[in-house]
Amino acid sequence: MDNYVDETILTLLSKRDADVEATIYTANISAQLQLDLTRHNAQYPPIAIHERANIHDRFLLIDNDIYHIGASLKDLGKKLFAFTKMEMRAEELMGKIK
Repeated sequence: MDNYVDETILTLLSKRDADVEATIYTANISAQLQLDLTRHNAQYPPIAIHERANIHDRFLLIDNDIYHIGASLKDLGKKLFAFTKMEMRAEELMGKIK
């Protein structure tokens, strides 16, 4: 979940194993992001993307664990920022955004 998704996120997710599903929730799917996603999905295991306007912060969900992220994933490795594991389960968070 990140409102600043661009092709760098898709590139990061292209490194995952083929059997690992990836879904992105973002506030807006721009024409450029849709084009990048179409190109990505033609070459790599597909990524699903959905618009959700009720998300402000960034979260990474892995299985049933949630990590709160202090900056956009597109900036991963550029500056220092934190990942914090939350006590809430992923299914609980997903129930609040759908």
